[in-house]
Amino acid sequence: MTDTSLTPDRILDATEQVLRRFGPDKATVVDVARALDVSHGSIYRHFPSKAALRDAVAERWLHRVAAPLEAIAAADGLADAKLRRWLEELIAQKRRKVRDDPEMFATYVALAQESRGAVDRHVAELLGQIRAIIDAGCADAVFFVADGAAAARAVLQATARFHHPAHAAEWDDPQIDRDFEAVWHLVLAGLKGGAA
Repeated sequence: MTDTSLTPDRILDATEQVLRRFGPDKATVVDVARALDVSHGSIYRHFPSKAALRDAVAERWLHRVAAPLEAIAAADGLADAKLRRWLEELIAQKRRKVRDDPEMFATYVALAQESRGAVDRHVAELLGQIRAIIDAGCADAVFFVADGAAAARAVLQATARFHHPAHAAEWDDPQIDRDFEAVWHLVLAGLKGGAA
């Protein structure tokens, strides 16, 4: 590959493959460069450090989670049904990632923990999507909350057991879906002013 055909996306694709092969503790920029058949200096022209490269991988992974959720948040429909679909999609994505490729899930979680900025931007993106749904619900008199931002944060925190990677070991619990239903009804009752 020539340096002129090297793009950030190609580097990130190769980095994901290197991470899959060597794991986050042993993968190096030199390994990525070898995979692309370029010098490691070529990688540094796009990403100024190993940390920047790892941050970009984490950010891209987190964006892949948020993008389909944005489509749900922006879709037409009643806010309560839309918020339920949004949460179900978030939960389903995380469970699929753990079930389909547990080693890469663990790698991405490790990278995300190193990259607080990427995680903070991801959480802000999720909160913005939830808030848009809640604000639309308030405008349509489906929800009744005084502070959409606080309500969005409460929804994300209340449902964390079902989608936050720290709880991944609990997702195989046969009771987990019933637990989600109970939490969902409480969240919905709160958003509707106690009238779920």
